[in-house]
Amino acid sequence: MTPAIEVRDLHVTLGKAAILRGVDLTVEAGSWVAVIGPNGAGKSTLLRAIGGLLPTGGAVSLMGTPLERLRRRTRARMVATVAQTPVVPPGMSVFDYVLLGRTPFVSLLGRESAADLAAVTALLDRLDLAGFGDRELDTLSGGERQRVFLARALAQEPSLLLLDEPTSALDIGHQQEVLELVDTLRRDQGLTVLATMHDLSIAGGYADRLVLLADGAVVAAGTAREVLTEEILSRFYKARVKVIDGEDGPLVVPVRVAPR
Repeated sequence: MTPAIEVRDLHVTLGKAAILRGVDLTVEAGSWVAVIGPNGAGKSTLLRAIGGLLPTGGAVSLMGTPLERLRRRTRARMVATVAQTPVVPPGMSVFDYVLLGRTPFVSLLGRESAADLAAVTALLDRLDLAGFGDRELDTLSGGERQRVFLARALAQEPSLLLLDEPTSALDIGHQQEVLELVDTLRRDQGLTVLATMHDLSIAGGYADRLVLLADGAVVAAGTAREVLTEEILSRFYKARVKVIDGEDGPLVVPVRVAPR
């Protein structure tokens, strides 16, 4: 089966700074891969490069097609990205914001069809947002907004979902709610998910594979139990941790340094 994402020798330089250096990455269709790593490792840059938002060196292919051969509209139907802090137009309603996700299906001088409106209505219902359509986005809670951001992405009918720290601003209850929703949608709709994640235990519990970036390069890749080891985390995070074997994957627990 053709991989959903194939990256070979990817380089990204911003200004004079080399952010990514020779990254290789393969994401199988229908899988969930989490990109982890210390601050400044290049995680968000990797997602932006794969989404076609940055100039790059090397090769990126999506569903077997080189990124540079994909027209913008085609790419928008194939890939949906949820940024860490999406830009929200002031005063915009939930329904209108999610409707923006239908833009790739609207002709240049056309307007949304009845089918587009129906697709948004169905998504709001699917994501438990049916009663929020007229609400302004800035009146919602963090968990509710995150579901709206997912709804807009899913309105594009993508086969690939790129998530940049999807739970970074959420409490533990809303984190679980959002991640369970993503996993259910992945299984039900055959989505491929590539997500940067900060919480290592949560990443190990949800993703099929982990890719650890450090200083712009891949330094470890594999299952959670292969990547989340005390030796690897100590080396690349410069942290003292204890890794406990949990029911759904390794649990990474910080170890306090004893006061002298």
